[in-house]
Amino acid sequence: MLFDEAHSEAWTIRPELALAMNPRHPADASYARAAEVLRSRGMTVAGLTDGQLSAETLAGHDVLVLAHPSDGTWERVTGTGSPKLTADEIDAVVTFVQDGGGLVVLAECEQNKYGNNIAEVLERFGVHTAHLTVQDVAHNRNGVATWVLADLPPQRGADDLLARVSSACFYRAGTLSLTAPGTVLARTSDSADPAGAALAVAVPAGRGRVVVFADSDLFGDDSFGDHDHEALWVNAVMWAGSAATISTAPAEPSAARDDPAWPALKAAVADIRVLQRKDGAIEDGSTHGVAADAVERCIAAITSLRTHVPHDAAYLDTTIEDLRRWRDAGFGVPDFLDSLLAFRPELQRVDGREHLVVFPMYTQNGNPARNLEAVLLRVVWPDWLAALESTRYDNAMFVPITFVDFTDGYDTNSAVLFPETVAVRETPVFTWGGIFCDREAARFRAVTAAAAEVLHLSLPPAAARLVTHQPVAQNTFVLWDLIHDRTHSHGDLPFDPFMIKQRMPYWMYSLEELRCDLMAFRQAVELEKGAITPYGELVQYAVLFDRLFRFPITGDRVRNYDGLGGQLLFAYLHRSGVLRWTDNTLTIDWSSVAECVGALGAEVDVLYRDGIDRSRIGHWLAGHAFVAQYVAPHPRSVWAQGAAALPIDGPPKELVDLVLPDEFPLNVFYEALRKKLATTIEATRGITGHALTTTVAG
Repeated sequence: MLFDEAHSEAWTIRPELALAMNPRHPADASYARAAEVLRSRGMTVAGLTDGQLSAETLAGHDVLVLAHPSDGTWERVTGTGSPKLTADEIDAVVTFVQDGGGLVVLAECEQNKYGNNIAEVLERFGVHTAHLTVQDVAHNRNGVATWVLADLPPQRGADDLLARVSSACFYRAGTLSLTAPGTVLARTSDSADPAGAALAVAVPAGRGRVVVFADSDLFGDDSFGDHDHEALWVNAVMWAGSAATISTAPAEPSAARDDPAWPALKAAVADIRVLQRKDGAIEDGSTHGVAADAVERCIAAITSLRTHVPHDAAYLDTTIEDLRRWRDAGFGVPDFLDSLLAFRPELQRVDGREHLVVFPMYTQNGNPARNLEAVLLRVVWPDWLAALESTRYDNAMFVPITFVDFTDGYDTNSAVLFPETVAVRETPVFTWGGIFCDREAARFRAVTAAAAEVLHLSLPPAAARLVTHQPVAQNTFVLWDLIHDRTHSHGDLPFDPFMIKQRMPYWMYSLEELRCDLMAFRQAVELEKGAITPYGELVQYAVLFDRLFRFPITGDRVRNYDGLGGQLLFAYLHRSGVLRWTDNTLTIDWSSVAECVGALGAEVDVLYRDGIDRSRIGHWLAGHAFVAQYVAPHPRSVWAQGAAALPIDGPPKELVDLVLPDEFPLNVFYEALRKKLATTIEATRGITGHALTTTVAG
């Protein structure tokens, strides 16, 4: 954001200048709090203190703010520059917006007297100011007729600039009118003079966006904490600056991927994969010669690629040994335990570090067979994430990664690289787990964008940016995954949270995954409140939308535990009135979401805490009853009939066998949504961040 202070503005983002402008009450000249809030959201805020607005000064910025220019007759101002923009400056601002930039203008009451030409600037965008001061004797703050409380009309369309905004006060405001398509964000009340007049508007212009307020005091330091002014300010700047978005993550250069040895390795792996059976063995002896030749080509390619990843040298040397041993033993069930133990990416969490991985493995949510696969990946470990992991969310096994390239086994829905998927002779102690944040983010963005369009859901500006901006989404998912992953081993745990080698009703898996996501959401609320990371608010949207939209309708309905967690969240929010599906439009009370999700999380916590005092079967029954409070079980469910209908004196296996494949079917909302988004869901198979071109409507 570029905050103009070169045209005798009445406001500054520099505290020292505000003190010089108004020594007795610097807050009445300062936008420092407004600027700091933007910085805490990850935005860069700079001031133009001298010179003119031009293509050069605007270059590299997303938003320009013009905050009440005035001559010194009426206001204490930032300098001696003219409050009027030159014709060239106006043209530069218009071009900036038309090309995708954002403009936020803070106008004033009796606009014409201040000696500026803001009216001329705004007219270029179809916005007009009135020379007056609104008064409202009935709807005002502290009984002051000129401190008018705005009417905030419900938002319709793709963007909700009033998300988390329920009240706002305009101090000594003028009014606005539109002759171009736009949205009125705030109006005067019926008791005001003038009544029903616009106080704030949002206007698309070319590829850019303009937001105008008829008062500049509401975002000054002394008013910024009033009502919901902070949320309104952040929404306005975020929306204005997000017109030109990045729909994909640029493909970073990779010497390993560009080496001819990489496609040679992929081809050799492909030749081996078609010969393997489900357990990874090559049973047909007549093909062993072809397989042996392919193994030699794999070894040659790995040897060449090894120079690009010297930190993987010991692992790749062991991989070559495992390949040779597999070949020499007649291509039985592969055993890559030695190379698996040699691969320790959790000890190399360096941002941007590449790894070459070659294992016989199945891919979760992908290929169930232990086929040979090769993956080039890149570690994501920015400084801000490393700081959070070391100070708040210790998780030594967590390795966030992105795809560089991969063989056919990852041309699927799989978004993880887990050591337990590798073919080995014995189960080792696992020390790491990799999650592909680029694929998670890309799938989330594609499905959420389509769902928002189909459901006519208006998105808060921050959520819209999350959906349209792949790099932002990837960082958001990295933080979500960090907190979710560690939660599996934290809290009141009545059973092994990872459920390794446990057979139990699938709703117990669902509750565990949902518990971890609800904890991630609640932690994100705290991160946002403390302004600890810009991604706190975004993790909340990511958890909410992925759980509500993608999880319930992705995959089949056979023991879909992730889907059930989403169904439960939807039902809880719907029953609480936070989420509504009316007139074929989905609406969400953004101001109440955090409290409601927190309440659901607290209920799950109680279920877990009480589960410590229950038997295993008693806990399964309690889990079913908990889910059934919100999601209707199948009409033929034996479990829904309670303990009297179940063979509880027999082995647990008999109880699990009585669980229906779709114990908790989709409701009518999800049945319709699944049909409408089927094509979108299918298109996300094998997707990566730099391949996604979907953008949110609006």
